Amino acid sequence: MKTTQRRALVVCALSIAFACVMLSSCNSSNSSSGEQPSGQPLLINAAGSTFAYPIYSKWFNSYHQQHSNVEFNYASIGSGGGIAQLRAVTVDVGASDMPMNDQLLGTFKVKVLQFPIALGADVPAYNLPGINAELKFTPQTLAGIYLGKITKWNDPELTRVNPGVKLPNQKIIVVHRSDGSGTTFIWCDYLSKISSEWKKKVGANTSVNWPVGLGGKGNEGVVGLVQQTPYSIGYAELTYCLQNNMLYGTVQNSSGNFIKATLASVTAAAADNASELQRDIRASITNAPGANSYPISSFTYLLVPASIPNAAKRDAIKDFLTWMLSEGQTQLQTISYAPLPSAMLDVEKGMIPEIQ
Repeated sequence: MKTTQRRALVVCALSIAFACVMLSSCNSSNSSSGEQPSGQPLLINAAGSTFAYPIYSKWFNSYHQQHSNVEFNYASIGSGGGIAQLRAVTVDVGASDMPMNDQLLGTFKVKVLQFPIALGADVPAYNLPGINAELKFTPQTLAGIYLGKITKWNDPELTRVNPGVKLPNQKIIVVHRSDGSGTTFIWCDYLSKISSEWKKKVGANTSVNWPVGLGGKGNEGVVGLVQQTPYSIGYAELTYCLQNNMLYGTVQNSSGNFIKATLASVTAAAADNASELQRDIRASITNAPGANSYPISSFTYLLVPASIPNAAKRDAIKDFLTWMLSEGQTQLQTISYAPLPSAMLDVEKGMIPEIQ
């Protein structure tokens, strides 16, 4: 090959290489500015709460059907994991059943907005061979079981409030979460309110040092362990128990009434705390006042950075929040979650423009 031909080929190759570099740079710039390549879906990554996973699974699918260019990828890893991944900026949004206090919010590099999305409930689920009765639990009984002080199913505290049920002389197998969990926070937040001993020895957080029990990962893990373990008791989000046809008990509320977790009783817990919630949407509603309030009720939260540089993701997340606070709320009752109070919806709609 002649020298001039070789030089021409080299020049051509260098030109092609330069064009590829420029194209790559352009694509990278478009991505960071929020411009999606034509024909490619916009992927929004989220992680966190297993308590709320059934909600997000239904919502993300419904939203995608209406907005085919937007896809959500949700990792059901527990509230603790969702908070950690959002802090590490490995996801776009997080999900938690534990509202973050000011100290925890201060560990983030950017401001994080917390959007309550729905109401749910923790319930005491149990596996008692040969017994199909709906058991009653007092606050003292639940605290005693999880402190390891009430160890037998026929303990006087249980038999006293369950007359007519022949409870067995069997050891109670306690089941709890093994991962960082908002479901755990709700359970422990409740126990901390009704038991000074629990508050002092254990407290309320997504992860605690359990006095007794076996650990299961996720709501799914707790439900699976209870189903597989005779004479066990565990706490799980209501929807998981309904989906698995599990027995769960009624719990005595602050008015002294034994209340079953239902859409109505969970909604009542929020309604009876309305004034406090208007001051701070992070307010706890466990052990709420009111004759019909289910005492282990809670909001679950979507955690959204107030600053989202990617314009396409920012617009999609804001649109999803608007959809969630309107059409999304109408879908909740089909999977046994309660919709938000109207006053709270108004507050949250006013928060959406803060996302820039």
